[in-house]
Amino acid sequence: MFENILEQGEGILRLAPTWVPRDFCIPGKRLRLHPDDLYAYGAQRGGIDERWFASTTKADNGPLTRPDEGLSYVVYGAEGHPKKVLLKDMVDELGAQLLGKELWSAAHGWPIYAKFFDNKAALPLHLHQTRPFAELVRAQPKPEAYYFPVQVNNYGGDFPYSFFGLEPDVKIEQVRRCLENWHLGDNHILELSRAFKLELGSGWDVPAGILHAPGSLCTYEPQLASDVSAMFQSLLNEVPVDWSMLVKFVPEDKQHDLDFILSMIDWPANTDASFKANHFRPPLPVHPIEEMENSGFIEKWVTYGNPIFSAKELTVLPGRNILFKEHGPFGMIMLQGHGSLGRWPIETPTCIRFGQLTCDEYFVSAAAAHAGVKISNPSLSDPIVMLIHLARPANI
Repeated sequence: MFENILEQGEGILRLAPTWVPRDFCIPGKRLRLHPDDLYAYGAQRGGIDERWFASTTKADNGPLTRPDEGLSYVVYGAEGHPKKVLLKDMVDELGAQLLGKELWSAAHGWPIYAKFFDNKAALPLHLHQTRPFAELVRAQPKPEAYYFPVQVNNYGGDFPYSFFGLEPDVKIEQVRRCLENWHLGDNHILELSRAFKLELGSGWDVPAGILHAPGSLCTYEPQLASDVSAMFQSLLNEVPVDWSMLVKFVPEDKQHDLDFILSMIDWPANTDASFKANHFRPPLPVHPIEEMENSGFIEKWVTYGNPIFSAKELTVLPGRNILFKEHGPFGMIMLQGHGSLGRWPIETPTCIRFGQLTCDEYFVSAAAAHAGVKISNPSLSDPIVMLIHLARPANI
């Protein structure tokens, strides 16, 4: 059956929207999800502030997490009677036929996914465990990257600044004191960090082990296939953060061991005096701009410098047709415009109801990517703009 689904799309899989709630966040209302559906999982689950793309990774949202939460579904069959199957099941069954021999041999699965996270306010200062610490709880590390598309940021939210790392002269004893003062309200850890104003059309690289408090822009985030984290801030917008959010992915016998918890911080990376120079990511054209425009498109790296994944923003100019090739499989999400991707229609919805199928998200197999996918833009004025995430480093 899975081979037939792949053949139906000529190597391209149509994906249904995957919505994820977080009970400690307030939605920013920029995901194009209908306002009446922001709490579709129930008020006790919190608002929907994330949409995951090409995900074979289950969300970890505590005991109320649904069995398929965070997992992408492939849509297939007759348009009037569509059916769905998990992308993860197709990856597990088809293996190299879907992902290509090189990626399948290296990862035995789809090792990344991407998301939009959309919060009205900033998130608490936290980190994602590096591999040695993640493996202690049978998980994967979570390096990630951010990009701030203009198309989903009609307003900046309450705090369009992100804290990254620690001031270069901060001592570990100061961070320890913040943890010791956890139950006194604000533990003042943000006073040890640095905030940077976020710039639309740019991004950041955030390796595992780095403390960060993402700001309130709607953010595109490619990442390794993991959902581990450790919150180091005890109070956010006057709402206490429970200690369990710090130690959720810490071995049980270490959950009150401050030395162990502090050791999860990559100290040299966090106190880097040149943090912005080393982690800020302005977009980089893949080819000279004039050369690309003459060919009908503009292709930019928006995530680069990570050894595992990368991401691009691809623009197809009005009235142009292109043949887009990649070295491996990729997921994509539309930001603007309409047209076609291979045999599939592509369009950017304005308002999506919870459970509604769309034509804005697809997964392109390795074979189709190698052969090249025809992308057509019939508009007289509106460009097609899409984001593409890849399980390989940027070729820069």
